[in-house]
Amino acid sequence: MKKNIFFLFLFTSILVNAQSFTLTGKVVDEDKQPLPGATILVKETKKGTSTDFEGKFTLELSKGVYTIEVSFIGYKTISEKITISKNEEYVIQLNPDATVLEEVLVSAVRVNADVPVTFSNLSKKEIAKRNLGQDIPVLLNYMPSVVSSSDAGAGVGYTYMSVRGSNGERINVTVNGIPYNDAESHGSFWVNLGDFASSTQNLQLQRGVGTSTNGSGAFGASLNILTDAVSEEPSAEISNSFGSFGTRKHTVKFSTGKLNNNIEVAGRLSNIYSDGYVDRAFADLKSYYLQGSYSDENTLIKAITFGGKEKTYQAWEGLTATQLKENRRQNPYTYENEVDDYNQNHYQLHWNEKLNKNWSTNLGLNYTKGSGFFEQYKEDEDAADFNNLIVDGTDVIVRRWLDNDFYVVNFNTNYKTDKLNFISGISYSNYSGDHFGEVIWGEDLAPNTNIRDRYYFSDAKKTDFSIFAKATFDISDKLAAYADLQGRFVGYQTKGITSKNAAIDVNTDFSFFNPKFGLTYKINPNNNLYTSFAVANREPNRNDFEGGVTTPETLNDLEFGWRLKSENIKLNTNIYYMDYKNQLVLTGALDDVGAPIRATSGSSYRLGLEIDADITLSEKFSIKPNAAFSSNKNRDFFITRDGNTTPESLGNTNLSFSPDVVVGNMFVFKPIENLQFTFLSKYVGKQYMSNFNSAISDNDVLDGFFTSDLNIVYEIEPNKIFKSIVFSALVNNIFNKEYVDRGYYYTYDDTWSSPGTTTTVDGAGYYPQATRNFLVGVTLKF
Repeated sequence: MKKNIFFLFLFTSILVNAQSFTLTGKVVDEDKQPLPGATILVKETKKGTSTDFEGKFTLELSKGVYTIEVSFIGYKTISEKITISKNEEYVIQLNPDATVLEEVLVSAVRVNADVPVTFSNLSKKEIAKRNLGQDIPVLLNYMPSVVSSSDAGAGVGYTYMSVRGSNGERINVTVNGIPYNDAESHGSFWVNLGDFASSTQNLQLQRGVGTSTNGSGAFGASLNILTDAVSEEPSAEISNSFGSFGTRKHTVKFSTGKLNNNIEVAGRLSNIYSDGYVDRAFADLKSYYLQGSYSDENTLIKAITFGGKEKTYQAWEGLTATQLKENRRQNPYTYENEVDDYNQNHYQLHWNEKLNKNWSTNLGLNYTKGSGFFEQYKEDEDAADFNNLIVDGTDVIVRRWLDNDFYVVNFNTNYKTDKLNFISGISYSNYSGDHFGEVIWGEDLAPNTNIRDRYYFSDAKKTDFSIFAKATFDISDKLAAYADLQGRFVGYQTKGITSKNAAIDVNTDFSFFNPKFGLTYKINPNNNLYTSFAVANREPNRNDFEGGVTTPETLNDLEFGWRLKSENIKLNTNIYYMDYKNQLVLTGALDDVGAPIRATSGSSYRLGLEIDADITLSEKFSIKPNAAFSSNKNRDFFITRDGNTTPESLGNTNLSFSPDVVVGNMFVFKPIENLQFTFLSKYVGKQYMSNFNSAISDNDVLDGFFTSDLNIVYEIEPNKIFKSIVFSALVNNIFNKEYVDRGYYYTYDDTWSSPGTTTTVDGAGYYPQATRNFLVGVTLKF
């Protein structure tokens, strides 16, 4: 009898301990508003989930004691031990972290799931896994609708990205809410931000027009970069990586942590060097980042400076089809100092003040100084092209300079209640820049000519003032509305002579009104639908003015999306229709310094479907697929060729550099706690390098390509000296694919081959990307 009682007790005990209980809860802020997308992690099991659109979550746990960690960007992470012996329900309140700069900027330039804007986020932790020296566009390559490339082929130096077929000149980039795009060219030169990923806290990529932000309008996407948050505890970090093509990265970081609970100083020094996949296409990037901050319960003041010096051997001429076949790593440039040499330094001051429960303000100030040159050897030149500083037929070495200053003032106010989030602000920027060329050597100079005499000069000034007001407000428990109104006023003037020895004289003003409206409907706690309509207007850039284009372009962007969040699946699906008037499309050709040439298309559109998912298959396996399928067309496109004066209609043609298919995937395997394998794949469909769709020849076609990378990260936590040691490895293009992801295309009228007739002839250049290559690194954290 006693034996039976014992076994009954044992069976009951096992049953009770094996029983699964439900832990449910809701994560809210200090105003009791739900925080959708907050992360809940059970440290002992490494299981986790995220809150739904109502801030709720559910976890199944066996009986026991667990450490629950709850985190959300812009709020202090909390960690508590709880005992599970029955079904439990909690309300978890997170308090704003005044030391996180995200709280300063999130209301001004960022969005969340309540706003009807298509976006993706990338955290510092995710960036760090592949941060071994390659530039930010390459690190973003696996985000939806993104295609990245580099001149040197190895992802270091001059790198580029496009989103939805729109190149970097049409992607509005901000750093802590400050515009980063060059005021004149509209481009973002990542080569001037060497190792900036090491100082990035997180970033958000908004596709389409997005929300009103500072800087030039977004005609394809907005990229909002947030720099390092303030650290509560002192820390130091040494990171070194090495790899193919002589690539190496050396980074030193430190933070004092909070001194006297208010003040923190942190910084970084970096050097990245690579010989490049393309012969002699080296990049030598030296950079720094330094911040000092003061914070208390209601105030955050942050002073930041970052920048550095880059020296990059040129590879933007690419290769012809014949050269590509002969030796895809060759570089047509032979002059030993055919380099781009540029310094750029940024100085920012941010002041965020919480006035009371509902009101907060933010003031941002910026000064950017840039100066540098492109040096080039030129043979058998005409004197007229150099303002008669040389004799006809002379070989020369020239430097083409940029010397510019950029000032920005931003001010935003935020009023927030249970059912209303209202933000208004102004932004003013002032740019001045000198463009000039020097003859630094000549085989035969003209009389009375001295070395470094200028053969062209023009100065430029640009002002940009914008004012906006936007609000998200509840119409009912399930339906929320969004309204965003922006006025933007631009003035641009430049006068002098261009590098092509042509006069330029521009003095013009633009006034734009950019409204945006949308609705978000919560079907249930796990699903919501959104739709939005947005208008963007944008002025021509300097190259456009040089080419005679003076008409601004207009975009009407319609988006419809569905978001799903459950314990194991996060899914974002959206359809977009971007209708353009006078879109400045890439012709395929380049100017004399490698910048893309654009022309007005008239009427055009981009219609697409995007799918982005994060699926947890088990504790060890997850997949993160994304896909974009699109149709990108010029309406009724015309071409003039073969000496004809009457334009020839080509009908609807494909927009240049706009692949119809872009698919990516990450397969993540975590066999043990501190070890992760990630297999990354990317497919980019066929692209046209012109808007002619091979009407002249098929030289304007770039074939589709498929590449795969393997990323391995292993972290150990020693008991002494180091907090952790992280080993990283990245094998790019693991299947050794020979591919080209970018190129250029040009046409010219040939009257020499057949005297008396004119024939349109074309040519193309290609940028080969690296075959199989690797990077390995180790990071020591103190």
